[in-house]
Amino acid sequence: MVSLPPSLQKQVSVMSMNLSAKLDELQRGDRQLETTVALCEIRTQLQELTKSVESCQSEVSEVKRDMVAIKHELDTVQQVKEEIEELREYVDRLEEHSHRRKLRLLEQGLTLFLSYAILAAVLGMLQFGYNTGVINAPEVNIENFMKDVYKDRYGEDISDDYVKRLYSVAVSIFAIGGMLGGFSGGIIANRFGRKGGLLLNNVLGIVGGCLMGFTKMAHSYEMLFFGRFIIGVNCGLNTSLVPMYISEIAPLNLRGGLGTVNQLAVTVGLLVSQVLGIEQILGTDEGWPVLLLLAICPAILQLLLLPVCPESPRYLLITKQWEEEARKALRRLRASNQVEEDIEEMRAEERAQQAESRISMTELICSPTLRAPLIIGVVMQLSQQLSGINAVFYYSTNLYTSSGLTEESAKFATIGIGSIMVVMTLVSIPLMDRTGRRTLHLYGLGGMFIFSIFITISFLIKEFFGYVQEMIDWMSYLSVVSTLFFVVFFAVGPGSIPWMITAELFSQGPRPAAMSIAVLVNWIANFVVGIGFPSMKTSLENYTFLPFSAFLAIFWIFTYKQVPETKNKTFEEILALFRHGNDRSSLRDSRLYGSMLNCVNALEGHIPPAESAALMVAEEKPHPDSL
Repeated sequence: MVSLPPSLQKQVSVMSMNLSAKLDELQRGDRQLETTVALCEIRTQLQELTKSVESCQSEVSEVKRDMVAIKHELDTVQQVKEEIEELREYVDRLEEHSHRRKLRLLEQGLTLFLSYAILAAVLGMLQFGYNTGVINAPEVNIENFMKDVYKDRYGEDISDDYVKRLYSVAVSIFAIGGMLGGFSGGIIANRFGRKGGLLLNNVLGIVGGCLMGFTKMAHSYEMLFFGRFIIGVNCGLNTSLVPMYISEIAPLNLRGGLGTVNQLAVTVGLLVSQVLGIEQILGTDEGWPVLLLLAICPAILQLLLLPVCPESPRYLLITKQWEEEARKALRRLRASNQVEEDIEEMRAEERAQQAESRISMTELICSPTLRAPLIIGVVMQLSQQLSGINAVFYYSTNLYTSSGLTEESAKFATIGIGSIMVVMTLVSIPLMDRTGRRTLHLYGLGGMFIFSIFITISFLIKEFFGYVQEMIDWMSYLSVVSTLFFVVFFAVGPGSIPWMITAELFSQGPRPAAMSIAVLVNWIANFVVGIGFPSMKTSLENYTFLPFSAFLAIFWIFTYKQVPETKNKTFEEILALFRHGNDRSSLRDSRLYGSMLNCVNALEGHIPPAESAALMVAEEKPHPDSL
């Protein structure tokens, strides 16, 4: 029973007392008060009481309606609570499913056909390595050729400074072509595919090699410049397309090791060019054109081997929407019919980046979500080129002769650099998926920083004690050993990781544009070092490597602070790292995010609408650690 409001209760009490008083007066027979008047007053009081009661009934009805609404809301809250509990259980099941699927992905091994596809693809990086080092050993022979051509044309001798400048053009124009090729890599990859782009690129490799090889026959050093430019375009495209292709066909657990094969091919190409460039083989006035002409061999070999390989399954499925062709490619690469886990992962990646499926370079640069991985990719490329390694590759022979070695000993020391690169790259392949990309990069940059200081010290001591022959010999060997260890630490991390991690930091949509930008930056830095190092060496003399030491310190700090570990992570989990903020505390939640995203996409047809909507909200909600 609902009680009356206090104000109404008071009013009723007052009226009741008044009525009682009037009735008492009537019973006493008070002649002074007329009966009619008293009854009118009583009637008035009763009417007022009736109105108050009606008002009270209206208020009671409103209270009842409010109570019904509150009860309905409580029932709704209880229902939502039950749905949340069900959703939480469902998410747990999704995470467990995703974990089992990821374990199956991590169990995939290296098959014979996958090995063949990797070998065929990395011939492009071998081409890059060969043409990076091939210009080093025959420096004197090429300069003599330029002197002869100039004298035949103009009837006078060319100055040594001008010859050095022409040779610097021959070295650095390779990087200008690399910029153009690297920047075009994303467009070529999207239009012709990863495999198709590599096949077309070999035409440039053959043309460039022929132009360089027939330079002496044509008696034109301009032809050498043009050939180096064309082969630079070829190598620039290779540095964009090859890492992209390998990262997309490699199993999750082998992506790091197989990505390091890129650098192995580069180092093998460097070593081959250095060995062939010694005076006993092709490092002569007659042999150096053949040395340059041999650049057509990797291109011809890739044209023969690569057509048998499948196109990238990710390109077929996500970019072209050819699911059956993607399945066929995966079956061949995995040597198994059980490829559903790979298809699920690709579908998850596709849906995670669906809004960015056709992203341009401008959109990539302006995207807040992708800005952080783009900056990391660019800085990682700079850490490779501005470390000073190309100063060693391009000018190591000259560097060693200036430190006191004979020219023949300097060439063999350069071969030692190539050998060390190959051995250490082989060592780093198993470490890449055990130790991790970030850790190895930190070790590499730190070691390079230390030995760049040692190189500077060896130069300084040689100057101060130059009058003591024994000290000169000792310092020459210290310079060689320091340079070799400098190269060792480069091979451990900065040699291979920037190419690999740039492809890993982006999913299918923005990956081509990101690779184009990163490779362009790499080649610009390559060009700056190639064209600027001789002048820097003249200006700074014994302190030539100090600017590289400063850069190495900066890159080490950046890597420690900003670069995430991508070992054994799917592309969705890496994307989640940047959505949640790149800190250690969000790592576990990013894994959960990636797992949920993968499973939700894979099991989309089985999720009730309410749960699907709730999951979408959960995906957009920022993690507390990132606030």
